[in-house]
Amino acid sequence: MGQYIIDFSNWIWDTPMLVLLMGGGFILFAYSGFLPFRHFGHALKVVSGKYDDQNLPGQISSRQALSAAIAATVGLGNISGVAIAINMGGPGAIFWMWVSAFVGMATKYFTCSLAIMYRGIDTDGVVQGGPMYVIEEGMGKKWKPLAILFSVAGVLGLLAIFQANQLTAVLRSVLLLPNGLDHGDTTKWILGISMMLIVAVVILGGIKRIAAVASKLVPFMVLLYFATVMIIMFKFFDQIPHMLWLIVEDAFTGNAVMGGAVGAVMVIGARRAAFSNEAGIGTAPMVHGASKNNEPVREGLIAMLGPFIDTVVVCTLTALVILLTGVWESTENDGVRLTLSAFEIGLPGIGKYLLMVAVLVFALSTMFTYSYYGHKCFNYLFGADKAKYYNYFYLVTIVAGAVVSLEVVVSFIDGMYAIMAIPTMISTIYLAPKVKAATKEYFGRMKG
Repeated sequence: MGQYIIDFSNWIWDTPMLVLLMGGGFILFAYSGFLPFRHFGHALKVVSGKYDDQNLPGQISSRQALSAAIAATVGLGNISGVAIAINMGGPGAIFWMWVSAFVGMATKYFTCSLAIMYRGIDTDGVVQGGPMYVIEEGMGKKWKPLAILFSVAGVLGLLAIFQANQLTAVLRSVLLLPNGLDHGDTTKWILGISMMLIVAVVILGGIKRIAAVASKLVPFMVLLYFATVMIIMFKFFDQIPHMLWLIVEDAFTGNAVMGGAVGAVMVIGARRAAFSNEAGIGTAPMVHGASKNNEPVREGLIAMLGPFIDTVVVCTLTALVILLTGVWESTENDGVRLTLSAFEIGLPGIGKYLLMVAVLVFALSTMFTYSYYGHKCFNYLFGADKAKYYNYFYLVTIVAGAVVSLEVVVSFIDGMYAIMAIPTMISTIYLAPKVKAATKEYFGRMKG
């Protein structure tokens, strides 16, 4: 059974997802008239809070929505995902991650504008947003099976098992093993239960508490990570132009790892970018749909900054550290351990501890936000009065994630992500003309 799950995940994340996310995203990018490039400045103005209004429907501010969405996406995908991309596809994979990010900005713009345009009301009478409501309200009741498919995949796929597992691995290899404090499975159980309790304190307080914690943690963790990386880059300052050139050159030759297979390098870059910034998967519209905003275009502009911050900024920083320190050519390590060894070479003695703190905050903030996504899907399927039971299921799976071996589970989650992307992209492309009309109207008013 496990092998079937792994095979399905590898198959769907190869050509089908590449066509759906990259192809569909590129159509939206062109259809929007390259909006991410043209209106980037206006998006920065909006996120600075210039247009906020506390009296609008919704539960959180637009900036909190962006923080919560970034908390969910800036995470282990940026630390271990980049390492996996370079390990498998060489430096050129990073270039294709950048391309995917700009395409992803257009996808996020459309999906999150629609999340405000077509909000629904749950059984408690609370305003909710997300692809399932977009499908039902925007496309009509006959499309409801698509909304149910999205929600079922969301309940199963948005568990924090991967985060729990990677965080356990980092804490054990940095803190416990070197000091002789690791006791195998017992340690995993203790770490798993500790994580479960920390997450419980935050998520049982609902989206307002999750957003409040995320909007404090996210800036802190991005700054800490940024500062650490800048110190390492300063040490290898003279090599940065060479490394940036290597990324571009290798993207079109594939020489570094694949022996000239550019197609394979593209697939790896696009797959890791989709995993890192989640554009087109449908998670961000759920949190942006809860923001206090009745301007769909404005919410879309804020949301499109997510892939830029996530992939163009944070992933590039990680990639440069891995390339500048040379660990990508000399070590057998993969995933988060490759990044750990890069930080250790860049800042001997303290590098790995700084990365461990970043991973700790990244992983916990992702765990907080994911619970909200799954809770929303469960609420849609079974009603608001039963949704609280989802949180208990979610918390128990954190312990499981820390203890179990993960290849099958990660493949299962990958597969569910892919299934979520299908209804999200179908509804987005179907309703794209509505967003285009709203965009024209909005910028007409702004000029006026």
